[in-house]
Amino acid sequence: MATAARGLSQTVDVETPELVGITYTIAGVGSRAFAALIDYGICIAAFIVIGVASVTFSAGRASRTSPGATIAWATAVLVLVQFAVLWGYYVLFEALADGQTPGKRLMRIRVVRDGGYSVTFGASAVRNLVRIVDMQPILLYAVGIVSMVVSRSGKRLGDLAAGTLVVREDIIRQPVGVSPANAPAAASLPLHSLLRADEYDLLDRFMQRRNALDAKRRDAIVAQLVVRFAGVLEPADGTPDMKRLAHLHAAEGAARERGVAARQDTGAARERHAIVAAGSMRWSAFAKQLADAQKRGLAHIGEERVRQFVSSYRDVSADLARLRTAARGREADEVFYLNRLVSGAHNLLYRRRTLPLRDITRYLFADVPREIRASVLPIALAAALMFGPAAIAWTAVVRNPAQASALVPPGMLDRADDGVRRAKNGDGYIADPQLFRPVMATSIIANNVQVAISAFAFGMTFGVLTLWVLISNGVSLGAVSGLYVSKGIGGLLLAFVAPHGVLELTAICVAGGAGFLLAAGMLLPGDRTRKEALVENGRRAIRLMAGAALMLLVAGTLEGFVSPIEWWPLEGKLAVSGVTAVLLYVFLRLGTGPVRARPVP
Repeated sequence: MATAARGLSQTVDVETPELVGITYTIAGVGSRAFAALIDYGICIAAFIVIGVASVTFSAGRASRTSPGATIAWATAVLVLVQFAVLWGYYVLFEALADGQTPGKRLMRIRVVRDGGYSVTFGASAVRNLVRIVDMQPILLYAVGIVSMVVSRSGKRLGDLAAGTLVVREDIIRQPVGVSPANAPAAASLPLHSLLRADEYDLLDRFMQRRNALDAKRRDAIVAQLVVRFAGVLEPADGTPDMKRLAHLHAAEGAARERGVAARQDTGAARERHAIVAAGSMRWSAFAKQLADAQKRGLAHIGEERVRQFVSSYRDVSADLARLRTAARGREADEVFYLNRLVSGAHNLLYRRRTLPLRDITRYLFADVPREIRASVLPIALAAALMFGPAAIAWTAVVRNPAQASALVPPGMLDRADDGVRRAKNGDGYIADPQLFRPVMATSIIANNVQVAISAFAFGMTFGVLTLWVLISNGVSLGAVSGLYVSKGIGGLLLAFVAPHGVLELTAICVAGGAGFLLAAGMLLPGDRTRKEALVENGRRAIRLMAGAALMLLVAGTLEGFVSPIEWWPLEGKLAVSGVTAVLLYVFLRLGTGPVRARPVP
């Protein structure tokens, strides 16, 4: 890659554990957009395949079993799988494929954490759940694009919250003089230029202006320069003096492009060319090792070759450090070349290994409950912002039922009117076609999880839209409850809500608390920088979201299969509510023992 092109790219410097600085080139908006289009195409194709498979399966099973049940279960699976593809595609690919979805792989870009480390499940989940904000308005991604353009590191809001970068992985091109075939020639070149910096500037100015001078004046200057540079000019041998000066100018210019030290340079600057000559064959060999390891993975190249790879990585890292010193901050092809080698090897060596089942279990049933307890204040704030407006709306509608038309959707008004009839007939809150309970359960789970994701991700709007989600849901909850009470059928609604309500409402409050953690990272960083506070709070918030997802999974199942049962008495459903409350308490008390020290994910 040309030096000029590199100068137009966004870069970020990080320091490896070996104390060597490496530079990553930030992926541009164009490459990320193309990668997103590829991934969207794959998701759409997956939706189509899943839909066709579901219809085919339903048709085949319907001929042998109850067609209604088969269609219901097939539709339920279709809803759940499509939801999983929509929200899980990016998280799973980035976490399991070391920061690359298929689209990113084709565009040769990768997600890494700040510092160049591999992205984790938690970081990938944060950056992709916040995508719901980045993709606004609708699916135009205007918010994300503006954020990438404004950010010095090309980060969209999800990257800011997760502490991640999207970097380019260009094909590594060997600079002139670095390939083994050219190594002997490189070793034979001088370690410094023939002219001092002031002498080269003088010759360069003349060469740039020579055509503007009259012939007599030009010949006089040529004669003076030949005398001044007599010791370094090629022998005359009949060659015109002007041509000899042109050869000297071209040679000196090429030497400076290669980074050869000027004649008056001392110390490390004089070493640069020697480093290139001595290390070129080793670098080329390491490039082949790296390509093989990236293709096959370290686990498949054998223990002995891994040791050789690590040893070579350390040697090349040391060469990069020496070259950076010798280059004195100037861009040079060989520095760029070594930087790409070292950054690629760094990503490979410090890649996150597979996550054992034991760690997943500990995360869900120890770390998550511990984080919920630690985040009681933002969760309590979320609860107050939801249940406070709910109480106000409930009171307003109970005292004046006409207020319901301004606070409750028309469909809910009609359902409440129908509820009076259903209560008289002893029917439940809604019609309960048992065949479609699976569809109801999966649809409810998908809807509620999306509400929770919105409450969390909207924390990146400094918490403003998280407030809106909580207050609007609270007003809706209170107004609907007040409407049913005002019509004397509050028990009908309570019988429906009781089995799942404890878990569902708690989960929304937990998700709201996660959103407020993100907002607090930006607004109240304390003694941390806002960047540090946002990333640290993002790690905490995603634990809350994991807990909310667990609760909503159980709540959605209960709402789809248990809550609609018409013949269950209110006491039975309240008993289910009590059991969920006890189980929730037990869950929240998990992870109370001493915390084991382990590496930060």
